[in-house]
Amino acid sequence: MKVTLACAPAARQTFEETFELPEGCSLRDALVHTGWRERFALDRDQTVEFGIWNRSANLHTTLRDGDRVEVYRPLQVDPKVARRERFQRQGSSRAGLFAQRRQGAKPGY
Repeated sequence: MKVTLACAPAARQTFEETFELPEGCSLRDALVHTGWRERFALDRDQTVEFGIWNRSANLHTTLRDGDRVEVYRPLQVDPKVARRERFQRQGSSRAGLFAQRRQGAKPGY
């Protein structure tokens, strides 16, 4: 069966490769077969998560032909915090849904 391994080891870097694996192989077996940790030079203490087609999966999940195995590294910044900081830099006059109003329009429209 053919399985695709996808990972973004660093910002603006993507890796995707298709491997031929035996039928009935688990996610753990596929990762051992591909040597993913050596390929991406990830630290041993760095925690990563795995998914199949953008859905979280554990290492005991049995793979099927055509699956896309994804390796997720931890987020560097919390998205909520990043949005809040971006809003503070831009200011309320240029950000948001109601930033550009027509002359004489009611607030919020």
